[in-house]
Amino acid sequence: MLDEYRKKRDFAKTGEPAPDELKSEQSLYVIQKHNARRIHFDFRLEHDGVLKSWAVPKGLSDDPRDKRLAIRTEDHPVAYAEFSGEIPEGEYGAGTVELWDKGKFVNITIKKRKGPAS
Repeated sequence: MLDEYRKKRDFAKTGEPAPDELKSEQSLYVIQKHNARRIHFDFRLEHDGVLKSWAVPKGLSDDPRDKRLAIRTEDHPVAYAEFSGEIPEGEYGAGTVELWDKGKFVNITIKKRKGPAS
């Protein structure tokens, strides 16, 4: 699942976590501010042992009526939920990554299928 992530990075040069495909069973979400070629936000949801990821180029909004384009990117390892720091010049995604928000979420469609919590 993390082949594309692995191909785009030289882990001897970047401080980003190496692929790990571990399930945390926590249902994490992460929002990271990424100052790469241009500032954008990365939105990530844990699913099947990886962080499914989207780039949100126009940033976040306080107004729930605002629509924001989210562009699907490669899956990231769960350990990326803790990553903040510099990605060196010349590396994929070069720039500063800042942890903006992190927490747990409940997938209500899965919860509904499983029935009431015990």
